[in-house]
Amino acid sequence: MKIDVVDLQNDATDGVELEDSVFGAPVREHLFWEVINWQRARRRAGTHSTKERSEVRGGGKKPWRQKGTGRARHGSIRSPLWVGGGVTFGPKPRDYSYTLPKKKRRAALRSALSMKMADGRLKVVENWDLPEIKTKLAVETLEKLGAPKALVVDVTSRDEESNSVQHNDTLRLSVRNLRDAKYLAAEGLHVEDVFRFDFIVLSRSALEQVQETLKS
Repeated sequence: MKIDVVDLQNDATDGVELEDSVFGAPVREHLFWEVINWQRARRRAGTHSTKERSEVRGGGKKPWRQKGTGRARHGSIRSPLWVGGGVTFGPKPRDYSYTLPKKKRRAALRSALSMKMADGRLKVVENWDLPEIKTKLAVETLEKLGAPKALVVDVTSRDEESNSVQHNDTLRLSVRNLRDAKYLAAEGLHVEDVFRFDFIVLSRSALEQVQETLKS
């Protein structure tokens, strides 16, 4: 399977072979639901908290005597039956994340990329070398590529001195304010963002990295 490699003016400059196991994989739609729910669960803060009757302030005294008043028996005004009382079985802080097998995650990403390829919504550019940090320039470039709503993907490098990851900041900062575009490093590519945008535009280096990671 082959795809054209274009420059930022959308002129074909070369072609590149795609791994059939990555971009021609069978589509397993049930994995999309599993993986996207797993991703969203990992992002949940889980900081919600309600007070039980023992945690609500006040209510230490029995509101009235047990018998003889004609009213129902109560031991505390902080009972869940009372306004201002505790909450029964309310949410408490918790961690919503769980593990999902790596094989499932990779299979879902292969399926998503294969769908984009089959629909003609996958593009490869020679590189993402924008001349300057400018949102307008990023919009014009995506329009020329025929991908106004796109997930743009490039590779990262590692600074040996600081041992930190270096992104393509010219690209990242140019698209960060766009509602219909998003920058991702190749190693951060995931199923949810693949489906959020109409097109995926990868640099040649990013394509090679994705294929190396996902090929079976």
